[in-house]
Amino acid sequence: MFFGETAINLDAKGRLAVPMRYREDLREQCENRMVLTYSAFDSGVLWLYLEQEWQRVRNEVMALPSHNPNHRSLQRRLVGSANAVEPDGSGRILLPPSMREVAGLEKRVVMLGMGSRFEIWNENTLNQKRAEEVNLDEMASAEMARLVL
Repeated sequence: MFFGETAINLDAKGRLAVPMRYREDLREQCENRMVLTYSAFDSGVLWLYLEQEWQRVRNEVMALPSHNPNHRSLQRRLVGSANAVEPDGSGRILLPPSMREVAGLEKRVVMLGMGSRFEIWNENTLNQKRAEEVNLDEMASAEMARLVL
């Protein structure tokens, strides 16, 4: 399980240095084999899966009936655009230029551990998203307080 937030500068070639705290787990869990794809839900973010988890997600997405236009769109977004990635000797992964452009990833990104995957956000987009979610957070807090009390 991955969790936590790390702000990272992409280098001039568009490489992201995987945070040190994840590197050993990645070697052990997936032998550094990962898959990078677009988020199914948000723009300004990429999803990074460990290969084994990616295979499960890919199989579920591709099992959806493709005659449904929403399913086809999801299949194109997640599976059709996926890229296999592995960290180099310095622990960096290359984010393909086309994916960086579509997700709006520039110099500053934030890598979030989200359990079984990572999210790689444009820092400004993530901050904007968080500001928009303030009202939702307040409603969720009220609901959580009601459930707990």
